[in-house]
Amino acid sequence: MQKAYKGYLIDLDGTVYMGKNRIPTAEVFIEELKCKGVPFLFLTNNATRTAPEQVKHLASPYGITVGEKAIYTSGMATVDYLLTHYAGQTLFVISEPALKEQLLSAGFTLTDQLAEIDVVVQSYCKTLIYEDLAKATLAIHDGADFIVTNEDSNLPSERGMVPGSGATTAYLKAATGKEPIIIGKPHHIIMDGALEKIGLLKEEVALIGDNYTTDILAGINYGMDTIMVLTGFSSRESIVGKEQPAYIINDLSEWTL
Repeated sequence: MQKAYKGYLIDLDGTVYMGKNRIPTAEVFIEELKCKGVPFLFLTNNATRTAPEQVKHLASPYGITVGEKAIYTSGMATVDYLLTHYAGQTLFVISEPALKEQLLSAGFTLTDQLAEIDVVVQSYCKTLIYEDLAKATLAIHDGADFIVTNEDSNLPSERGMVPGSGATTAYLKAATGKEPIIIGKPHHIIMDGALEKIGLLKEEVALIGDNYTTDILAGINYGMDTIMVLTGFSSRESIVGKEQPAYIINDLSEWTL
């Protein structure tokens, strides 16, 4: 028998859509949440979009209409964490434009001058060059703190699985010998921010996702119930012998609100 929850944290890629492919059962589920007034928050490790950009991305091509308050990315969680612990400090940022835009809007100073760097912030970056890696490495060796939005090693693409943020993190860890502070799933920092944003206790919320190593472990590590959907990355067979989600369903048509 399934438990009744007051709210949901919902992954995006693999759960609500799969790359450019729609998942109709997820779209229906989101509409049911909206119609019944059940609080939900899209919780994604993807830091390449601002909240307005993610809202636009959901509307087309997926036909999902939500406001910005329904979005919480690892980029947004990183900004929140930096504002709490590193306000006024100067950052060297390896990322796509969305994260840099959010950090600038939050009042941070971004620099590429080694003598000025207090914190290295690293995320997924399609325009990554060796000099960026060199500056980050030198800054970390010189005492800069090292913060990573998420450690997803790969991203799905039309060509297959390409390197993600975690691949860059692995490079910098090898080059510096330093473990970063990691914000995104399956770590607790993004979960703290998500719960604050949704305004519920963890016992009142379920986390829905397709990826065991990020979504499901995020919930398990945090003491939150999890619902694993089989529409994306992980399968029943891939998690045999591991700590199990509270529920495993084929798709969200099998979940009753």
